[in-house]
Amino acid sequence: MADVNETSPERESHKGPVRLRGRHLQSSTTDQRLLDSRGQGEWVHTDPWRVLRIQAEFVEGFGALAELGPAVAIFGSARIKPDDPVYETTRHIAERLCGRGYGIITGGGPGAMEAANRGASESGGVSVGLGIEVPHEQGLNDWVDLGINFRYFFVRKTMFVKYSQGYVVMPGGFGTMDELFEALTLAQTQKITSFPIVLFGTQYWGGLIDWVRTTMLADGKVNEADAERLIVTDDIDEAVGFFDEIATG
Repeated sequence: MADVNETSPERESHKGPVRLRGRHLQSSTTDQRLLDSRGQGEWVHTDPWRVLRIQAEFVEGFGALAELGPAVAIFGSARIKPDDPVYETTRHIAERLCGRGYGIITGGGPGAMEAANRGASESGGVSVGLGIEVPHEQGLNDWVDLGINFRYFFVRKTMFVKYSQGYVVMPGGFGTMDELFEALTLAQTQKITSFPIVLFGTQYWGGLIDWVRTTMLADGKVNEADAERLIVTDDIDEAVGFFDEIATG
């Protein structure tokens, strides 16, 4: 007689599209675990449950911003104060963009973000803040008229890119750099098109631009077209002017 272990297939079960065999087999079904109300609530913190939260954030974001219309995202440091010249410059840029028919989207925090939201709100424009849940939570600034708080950075980033026609990047730190290079990568790989990225402040951004050209470009890590995606200016009219073609088109 043949050995049963050699002729009988190993027992398996299926959990949706997932096949389970050996030590991965479970003693209960999905429905049983759903309907069994006993036990602790740790399951709401598992990765499958997080997928539903992620889905909910996308749905909420898309629903809130679907009717937004043309908008420009403005990034910059949360650490600047209202008496900083960059604060006033940011506020004026937002006002001018609103005058051209754009809404303003920021990260919803203080500093340059507050200045941009203030400029939009005071000029009668659309002022949007996309906040994020972080340990040093500061909440949305008082000049945000339409605000959404997100748990997940990648959902928030999707909203910035999807609902902005371009970025104005004021002097800022790591968070500002993160948004800047995220947009540059998407533009380089043609995931987004016709997407101006304006860096305001030649003194602040000059070192970065020099490094991109003298190191990255010279070493063949990027090409000329990539380097030229970064528009640097100190002039408000010039910064705002880059978006005129999109607004009229």
